[in-house]
Amino acid sequence: MSIIEIVEKIIFQFLIRPNKTCPLIVGIDGLGGSGKTTLVKEIEQELINENCQAVTFHLDDHIVERKKRYQTGHEEWYEYYYLQWDVNNLTANLFEPLHSGCHSIYLAFYDKYTDSNLIKQTTVTSDSIVLIEGVFLQRHEWKRFYDIVFFLDCPRELRYERVLNRDLYIGNYEERLQKYQRRYWLGEEHYMDILKPITNANFVYYT
Repeated sequence: MSIIEIVEKIIFQFLIRPNKTCPLIVGIDGLGGSGKTTLVKEIEQELINENCQAVTFHLDDHIVERKKRYQTGHEEWYEYYYLQWDVNNLTANLFEPLHSGCHSIYLAFYDKYTDSNLIKQTTVTSDSIVLIEGVFLQRHEWKRFYDIVFFLDCPRELRYERVLNRDLYIGNYEERLQKYQRRYWLGEEHYMDILKPITNANFVYYT
């Protein structure tokens, strides 16, 4: 499946959506290092080229403060999957308003430099296509809100190489590897095991 084919499917779903008072909600799901951010930028640009209004939300912009997701007494993979995002808050302030056609979305954006969140307003009109990009998008709490979901299936070796060479802020290579082994990869395995996101996505994009 090419970018053009993805965009064609999104526009088709937008045109046939039964409730024209609400935007189309598109999930771009995939594990760490699969290329979600790059793909979303390409999709957004193609939609603009087709004179569509596109609004993108990156899930990593909306994580909680460190004290809520580190050293909580839980295992690190649990902290990553269950505590990194305030699932109920995002349900109430992102997914439900979008699904009901609310034009003003008020969300907490995380600032890594101050380890704090700041509420910002985003305008989403009813004739918009909303792209939501991130890991773990097909949680039970959020699955019902999407009109269409794409899952990026990328070879594990390539994903691991990307994230270990990318996330220099964690420390040296060994520190990066250990953190991914303790936290991120176990959380991803949990997601894949319990929710089968490849099977349940509408379309799979192989990268």
